[in-house]
Amino acid sequence: MTASDVRDTDPGDGRISTPSTTRAPAWSSGAPSWPPSALPPLAPDRDQATPDWSEVVEHFREGLVVCDADGVVRHVSPVAERLLPEVVPGAPLAASGVPGLSEGSPGGFTHRGRRLTARQVPLSAGRCCWYVEDVTESVSRADALLAERARSAFLAVVGDKLGNPLHPDRAAAAVVRLAVPTLAEVAVLVLAPRAGRARWWRASRVDDEAPMVDSGVLAGPALPAAIAEGLTGVEPHALDWLVEQAVDAGWLPGLTGADSAARVVPLPGRDAPVGVLLVARRSSRWYDEDDVGLIRAFAARAGAALTTALLYRDQAEVADTLQASLLPVEPAETAGVQWGTAYRPAQAGLRIGGDFYGSHRLADGGSVFFLGDVSGKGVEAAVFTGQLRQCLQALHRVESHPGRLLRLLNDALLETTQAHGQGRFATIVLGVARPQRDGGVTLTMAGGGHLPPLVLRTSGEVESVPLRGMLIGVVPDPRVGEVTVRLEPGETCLLYSDGVTEARGGRRGDELFGAERLVTALTGCQRMPAPALAERVEQVTCDWLGHGDHDDIAVLALRAVSPGGRAARHLHSVPTSTSADEQPESHA
Repeated sequence: MTASDVRDTDPGDGRISTPSTTRAPAWSSGAPSWPPSALPPLAPDRDQATPDWSEVVEHFREGLVVCDADGVVRHVSPVAERLLPEVVPGAPLAASGVPGLSEGSPGGFTHRGRRLTARQVPLSAGRCCWYVEDVTESVSRADALLAERARSAFLAVVGDKLGNPLHPDRAAAAVVRLAVPTLAEVAVLVLAPRAGRARWWRASRVDDEAPMVDSGVLAGPALPAAIAEGLTGVEPHALDWLVEQAVDAGWLPGLTGADSAARVVPLPGRDAPVGVLLVARRSSRWYDEDDVGLIRAFAARAGAALTTALLYRDQAEVADTLQASLLPVEPAETAGVQWGTAYRPAQAGLRIGGDFYGSHRLADGGSVFFLGDVSGKGVEAAVFTGQLRQCLQALHRVESHPGRLLRLLNDALLETTQAHGQGRFATIVLGVARPQRDGGVTLTMAGGGHLPPLVLRTSGEVESVPLRGMLIGVVPDPRVGEVTVRLEPGETCLLYSDGVTEARGGRRGDELFGAERLVTALTGCQRMPAPALAERVEQVTCDWLGHGDHDDIAVLALRAVSPGGRAARHLHSVPTSTSADEQPESHA
């Protein structure tokens, strides 16, 4: 092999330069002057021994196989000998049985467990040289890098998809759906048992279609042993029995124990696993160490998402329970009295606020009724109203006189607010209604700094009840006003909060609704049942607001009716529509 043979070729490592193109070719048409399997000697250095070509090509990264025009191997470098022991000098290259050389494989080929690349370079006189390189390590590194990028991309998608569902059912369904087909052909998620029952979700893929998700419930003792072990935080290692347990549970459609591989990984929670994930696929794709590492990383993200969703569910259940306890309680039915109520909190999404009303029956047939407003809005105000209502529920059993009952309530609120350092106060109208034999009702009312009640007479006239008093929850001995009013049959007494009179709206949007407009709206409504009258007050107030911001609105109407009259209906105006043009739903 001469310089003309390797002209314009690069051995690959850059450690030798291309020989001068002026040197005469060593292989001519005549007989060679050196053995066919040997390289020509290099020109000797001054005062040095003459090196040969084998010393140079020994350190090539690529192996060299030189063939003559007939395809017979004439030279095999030491590197090529190690990579291709089947290739021997003097034998045809095609007889070596190395497909990558006989066919030419620019993309590389696998030989004896190694990944090789081969490129053919034509030489003079019809000869050729094959450069063979072992790229096993570089290909492995590239494959590992690509696999790691794929795993990172998959986990990024998982983190994004699992960051949204805050409902445990939707989060669990998302977990098994994401696991197929990247991690498994069938994925089963089992949540930790609750009240002795464990819920499970399964995603399975048929052909190339989207994964199908279903779910079910198992009793705690019926869980497969591997699942129960996983729920303790231990990753089961009895893999031979794992598939059989999953098949027996009916979780692996289309898979059998003989041709399947499976793993179970706990999903980490706050104190204990929130559940376990079972993944299974055909044994042609066994779970290697990298696969198991990816499953564990997926399980960590799934566990975090499910823990968040379950925590949100628990908090929502607590909030709903507390919220229900803080909603206004409808007045208790009383013979001879028809009740009507309407309620619209300032923050409709909370459904609770600082206004309250209600009634309690007395042993003598009468009823204690009340409507009030505490300082502030939202949850804190609602909690304070809950405390106030609880106090009234307990105190009316020991005192039924409105004035004395109001003073007892003031003392209880002072004790509560001082103990918690709240500094809150309330306004209230508290009364006792006693039906009369003639169908009328006698109202004895005490005032604690609240707006005066209104009475609709049968003549259509609207009267303001002169009831005064001081705020409760402020001073130890407040001045409490008292007044007694008689309602004839068909007459109505109306109690309302300042959310009605202080509603801002009108043409400019900042004008108060006021007491005069309220009286005008009630004039001529003396024939209205109590529920319809309460709804009318709420409706005209909201019309005035024009969908603007407002304070809590509460209305309580009690009408004198003959015993056995139509039962009351109540309006809770908490709008659910999103359109600003829609009106609140009416329940008159």
